[in-house]
Amino acid sequence: MNVQVEDMKGIVENAFNFNVVKMPLSAPDNIRTPYYGLFRDDNSECVGNSSVSSRYHPHTTDDVLSLVEAASEAFDGEVNLRCHFNNGHYVAVSPTNEHRIKIYGEKDTVFPQVIISAGFDGRAFTATMGYYRDLCQNLAMLESVTGTSVKIRHTKSLRPKMNDLIQTFDNLKNGWNNLTETIEHLQSREVQLSEFLIDVYGTPEEDSKRSVTIHRNRIEAIFRRVTRERWLSGRPAMNGFVVSAWEAYNAVQGYTQHDASRKGNATSFDRILLASRDKNVRMAEELLLAV
Repeated sequence: MNVQVEDMKGIVENAFNFNVVKMPLSAPDNIRTPYYGLFRDDNSECVGNSSVSSRYHPHTTDDVLSLVEAASEAFDGEVNLRCHFNNGHYVAVSPTNEHRIKIYGEKDTVFPQVIISAGFDGRAFTATMGYYRDLCQNLAMLESVTGTSVKIRHTKSLRPKMNDLIQTFDNLKNGWNNLTETIEHLQSREVQLSEFLIDVYGTPEEDSKRSVTIHRNRIEAIFRRVTRERWLSGRPAMNGFVVSAWEAYNAVQGYTQHDASRKGNATSFDRILLASRDKNVRMAEELLLAV
């Protein structure tokens, strides 16, 4: 659902209806330490994987709202939002449908999505221009494409810096042109899928039945994904396992995002983030952009 700027405050505050507070950490017998921990004030859940110093200022929901509002200004003021919290605030910001591009006829389309990442690790916030592919519901980020990622300084308050934030997101929007050129390049190149998957994943250990089984199941799942997407897009059946580099990349990224086993109860948004950091997805990108 597309939302106007005036509706964003309620959406973001409803999704992140808590604050992260800094509390002193004590040693046994309540001995004071110079370290602090971060905790949610609604359920006392610990946030982050390490302690922080007395100088650290946790960002607020209002800071996240400032980032979202700046992103929306760069995309004509009407966007779609998805919010997620996992040791940090994550928001997917999608501009309106007019930004879509067609890859294969009318049935394989992609459109931009900006992922805002505001972690509690003391690092800069990031905003990354990725794409959402309708056909397979992949949300992927090609990190090697120029102009598709920006860093935003983590300061005490972002609200007074709105003009700078809007300019930052306006610059990021220009990265969509670079991304679409890369996508069109991948669509125009062909690869032999089975050989490409060996380059990405290697070969299993022949004396390990478990390794062979895992490898076979993964390759079969990826081939099923490509076959299904070819049928849905109206592409002909594979001839000699030859596909476009675009299909090959999305097959690996889609398998990693949707099909790969994950520990715990990973949400759909967690899977997007895990796939964006996956070494095999990065390898697939590196190999295919060199084709």
